[in-house]
Amino acid sequence: MKRNRKVKILATLGPASSDEAMIRKLHEAGADLFRINMSHSSHEMLRTLIQRIRSVEAACGRPIGILADLQGPKLRVGKFAETTVELKAGQTFTLDSNEAPGDATRVYLPHPEILESVKPGDRLLIDDGKLHLKAVKCDGKTIVTEVVSGTKISDRKGVSLPDTILATGVLTDKDRADLDAVLATNDVDWVALSFIQRPEDLAEVRKIAKGRVGLMSKIEKPQAIERIDEIIALSDALMVARGDLGVEMPLERVPGIQKQLIRACRREGKPVVVATQMLESMITAPVPTRAEVSDVATAVFEGADAIMLSAESASGQYPVEAVATMASIAHTVEREPHYPGIIYAQRAQPEATGADAISLAARQIAETLRLQAIVCYTSSGNTGLRASRERPEVPIIALSPVIQTARRLSVVWGLHCVVSSEPTDLDEMVNGACRIVVDEGFGKPGDRIIISAGVPLGTPGSTNMLRIAYIGSDGQTGI
Repeated sequence: MKRNRKVKILATLGPASSDEAMIRKLHEAGADLFRINMSHSSHEMLRTLIQRIRSVEAACGRPIGILADLQGPKLRVGKFAETTVELKAGQTFTLDSNEAPGDATRVYLPHPEILESVKPGDRLLIDDGKLHLKAVKCDGKTIVTEVVSGTKISDRKGVSLPDTILATGVLTDKDRADLDAVLATNDVDWVALSFIQRPEDLAEVRKIAKGRVGLMSKIEKPQAIERIDEIIALSDALMVARGDLGVEMPLERVPGIQKQLIRACRREGKPVVVATQMLESMITAPVPTRAEVSDVATAVFEGADAIMLSAESASGQYPVEAVATMASIAHTVEREPHYPGIIYAQRAQPEATGADAISLAARQIAETLRLQAIVCYTSSGNTGLRASRERPEVPIIALSPVIQTARRLSVVWGLHCVVSSEPTDLDEMVNGACRIVVDEGFGKPGDRIIISAGVPLGTPGSTNMLRIAYIGSDGQTGI
């Protein structure tokens, strides 16, 4: 199944899209990988969805990636005697460890880590920022705040802490259980980590995962932005989670941060996903707003690896239409006259490694000679990542004998992944590349391609060779 675009589409599964027939429709409409939100999925549902995705993968004959998104710490206030209380700007309001129902002066906060970490002057945003509190006095068990703005608070509303670094890590007991369930399936490619604040938050997950899944850090906290280079270095991929990021930071800063994160990931050759409210109106409408189309187009113009649908595909009324619309926008943007120039202007300098030098040379040769495709053999996936980092104008076909590698690379810009056998000699390597280019619809007899691989063959991390080949008249043989 050939895609006529470089950016990938990540679709969230949910009540509107959990059966196998719908998953196949979403894949055929353009979804390259699927997200399972562990906030709403039991372990049994996780296993069921994985089985259905893999069944679609087998039927369609193309590697499909799976992302399990861990819930992360959900911070909420307790309950009120009257369910909802009215507040006034300037009044004092207290959050404490007293489990008694709250009133207009105080409420229970069932998170001792917050009580211990908040300092005077820190902001507390309740109910997605609708209520803004400022800490005045803190003693480790009580936080006395002043109401800055907002008029009411009610049961179990969420708490955001844009100025506070919590002493605890990002993994809750639920997350640990969910992560164990994900790893036990041995069939999930990526795990997304919510509310990352610092690079140390990745350490526990990295130790548990032991390389069995890629780690995708969701950036939704101001503290993460302050140490973003360190977080990118320790992550396998990033997600720009604009929903919570827009709560904890001024909304007007989010577009600039999105550009910053995309460009930082491109420099490092790490995949980056842009998420949240991209086609929000399509939850209930068959067409998006003009502003939403522009939003998706901006992410594509910036060179994001993937763009994500959340409720649009999980619980919306038009999941297939949402995926098809996103695919159509991406396809059209990538053919705009200004697109190549924008992508080229953001291209990073290659690092001083063999894989980067080979990938740079492959792009330059392919574009100079107007070759039909770049074919890279990649066992670990690193060569595929470096080829994508160059953002070439021609298609990239990533051949891997490891299906887990092909699935993980499904989130990476421009890569058309194919599971193939490991060649035993150079002739088999060239002939196999030519045959796959033709079979996958990227070329025809008489076309030229460029192949990157490592010699000796089958040695991971040894990319050191380029070969230009003509596709023979039989479409099977390289010359």
